Amino acid sequence: MHKMNVRQPYFNMMKAGTKLIELRLYDEKRQKIKIGDKIEFSCLEDVEDKIEVEVIGVHRATDFKELCSKIDIKKAGFSGTAEEVQHIMEEFYPTTEQQKYGVLGIEIKRI
Repeated sequence: MHKMNVRQPYFNMMKAGTKLIELRLYDEKRQKIKIGDKIEFSCLEDVEDKIEVEVIGVHRATDFKELCSKIDIKKAGFSGTAEEVQHIMEEFYPTTEQQKYGVLGIEIKRI
Protein backbone atom coordinates (compact mmCIF):
# COMPACT_ATOMS: atom_id res chain seq x y z
CA MET A 1 0.00 0.00 0.00
CA HIS A 2 1.20 3.48 -0.87
CA LYS A 3 1.11 6.17 1.81
CA MET A 4 0.80 9.90 1.19
CA ASN A 5 0.04 13.03 3.16
CA VAL A 6 -2.32 15.71 1.93
CA ARG A 7 -3.19 19.14 3.30
CA GLN A 8 -6.42 19.43 5.25
CA PRO A 9 -8.66 21.22 2.74
CA TYR A 10 -7.85 18.65 0.05
CA PHE A 11 -8.05 15.76 2.54
CA ASN A 12 -11.53 16.90 3.59
CA MET A 13 -12.63 16.98 -0.06
CA MET A 14 -11.32 13.41 -0.52
CA LYS A 15 -13.12 12.32 2.61
CA ALA A 16 -16.36 13.91 1.36
CA GLY A 17 -15.95 12.24 -2.03
CA THR A 18 -15.68 15.50 -3.99
CA LYS A 19 -11.94 15.24 -4.78
CA LEU A 20 -11.52 12.24 -7.04
CA ILE A 21 -8.15 13.04 -8.64
CA GLU A 22 -4.99 13.75 -6.67
CA LEU A 23 -2.30 15.77 -8.49
CA ARG A 24 1.33 14.85 -7.84
CA LEU A 25 4.80 15.01 -9.29
CA TYR A 26 5.63 11.83 -11.25
CA ASP A 27 8.75 11.21 -9.15
CA GLU A 28 10.27 7.82 -8.24
CA LYS A 29 7.69 7.20 -5.50
CA ARG A 30 4.68 7.95 -7.74
CA GLN A 31 6.08 6.00 -10.71
CA LYS A 32 5.23 2.84 -8.74
CA ILE A 33 1.50 3.64 -8.61
CA LYS A 34 -0.69 1.45 -10.83
CA ILE A 35 -4.43 1.02 -11.38
CA GLY A 36 -5.83 -1.23 -8.65
CA ASP A 37 -3.27 -0.15 -6.04
CA LYS A 38 -4.39 1.07 -2.63
CA ILE A 39 -3.29 4.41 -1.15
CA GLU A 40 -3.60 5.50 2.45
CA PHE A 41 -3.92 9.27 2.65
CA SER A 42 -3.21 10.99 5.97
CA CYS A 43 -4.24 14.53 6.78
CA LEU A 44 -1.04 16.56 7.03
CA GLU A 45 -2.36 18.58 9.96
CA ASP A 46 -3.65 15.46 11.82
CA VAL A 47 -1.76 12.36 10.70
CA GLU A 48 -4.09 10.11 12.71
CA ASP A 49 -6.94 11.09 10.35
CA LYS A 50 -6.64 8.69 7.39
CA ILE A 51 -8.64 7.37 4.49
CA GLU A 52 -7.98 4.47 2.16
CA VAL A 53 -8.61 4.68 -1.57
CA GLU A 54 -8.18 2.53 -4.66
CA VAL A 55 -6.47 3.84 -7.80
CA ILE A 56 -8.92 3.62 -10.71
CA GLY A 57 -7.03 5.76 -13.22
CA VAL A 58 -3.60 7.25 -13.87
CA HIS A 59 -3.17 10.36 -16.03
CA ARG A 60 0.33 11.51 -17.02
CA ALA A 61 1.50 14.79 -18.52
CA THR A 62 4.62 16.93 -18.83
CA ASP A 63 3.24 19.68 -16.55
CA PHE A 64 0.08 20.58 -14.65
CA LYS A 65 -1.23 22.84 -17.40
CA GLU A 66 -1.16 19.94 -19.85
CA LEU A 67 -2.62 17.57 -17.24
CA CYS A 68 -5.55 19.95 -16.73
CA SER A 69 -6.39 19.60 -20.42
CA LYS A 70 -6.67 15.81 -19.95
CA ILE A 71 -8.78 15.70 -16.77
CA ASP A 72 -11.83 17.38 -15.26
CA ILE A 73 -10.12 19.82 -12.86
CA LYS A 74 -13.26 19.97 -10.74
CA LYS A 75 -12.61 16.30 -9.86
CA ALA A 76 -9.18 17.43 -8.62
CA GLY A 77 -10.81 19.90 -6.23
CA PHE A 78 -10.28 23.06 -8.28
CA SER A 79 -12.82 25.42 -9.78
CA GLY A 80 -10.53 27.78 -11.72
CA THR A 81 -8.71 27.62 -15.03
CA ALA A 82 -5.83 25.36 -15.99
CA GLU A 83 -3.47 28.32 -15.56
CA GLU A 84 -4.73 28.91 -12.00
CA VAL A 85 -4.26 25.23 -11.14
CA GLN A 86 -0.74 25.35 -12.58
CA HIS A 87 0.15 28.34 -10.37
CA ILE A 88 -1.26 26.63 -7.27
CA MET A 89 0.62 23.40 -8.03
CA GLU A 90 3.87 25.31 -8.59
CA GLU A 91 3.76 26.17 -4.87
CA PHE A 92 4.18 22.43 -4.21
CA TYR A 93 6.23 21.41 -7.24
CA PRO A 94 8.49 23.98 -8.97
CA THR A 95 8.53 24.09 -12.77
CA THR A 96 12.05 22.60 -12.81
CA GLU A 97 10.78 19.48 -11.01
CA GLN A 98 7.78 19.22 -13.32
CA GLN A 99 10.15 19.35 -16.31
CA LYS A 100 12.44 16.72 -14.74
CA TYR A 101 9.76 14.15 -13.76
CA GLY A 102 6.47 15.08 -15.38
CA VAL A 103 3.23 15.08 -13.40
CA LEU A 104 0.47 12.68 -12.52
CA GLY A 105 -3.26 12.75 -11.86
CA ILE A 106 -4.20 9.81 -9.65
CA GLU A 107 -7.90 9.00 -10.08
CA ILE A 108 -9.26 7.43 -6.89
CA LYS A 109 -12.33 5.97 -5.24
CA ARG A 110 -12.82 5.51 -1.49
CA ILE A 111 -12.81 1.99 -0.18
